[in-house]
Amino acid sequence: QVQLVESGGDSVQVGGSLRLSCAVSGYTVTDDCVGWFRQAPGEEREGVASFDNDGTTTYTDSVKGRFIISRDSAKNTLYLQMNNLKPEDTAMYYCAAATLCGGGVPSPAEMVAWGQGTQVTVSS
Repeated sequence: QVQLVESGGDSVQVGGSLRLSCAVSGYTVTDDCVGWFRQAPGEEREGVASFDNDGTTTYTDSVKGRFIISRDSAKNTLYLQMNNLKPEDTAMYYCAAATLCGGGVPSPAEMVAWGQGTQVTVSS
């Protein structure tokens, strides 16, 4: 059964940190394409960070140096450590998976399975 369950979203102040978690079943975080996406109100969903099938990590430019994607093979869980948060990081964050994806941060259209999302709100 395919299931992705995110947790860890919260409201924080500018400069704060959060760690999101995504418990995955039906895909393997160390073999499949897995990543984090976000969608702010009125905006399109965008890729934030991902592991491709070779384990290469990629980040969208706006989070480079602040966010770190990681994974735990024993727990089959994906993480997103978010540091130095900014108001523009406010969004619903989703994890997603696919058997294959291309290079770079995948587009949402490439992903097959999605979690329900966890809200991150950054206030100044």
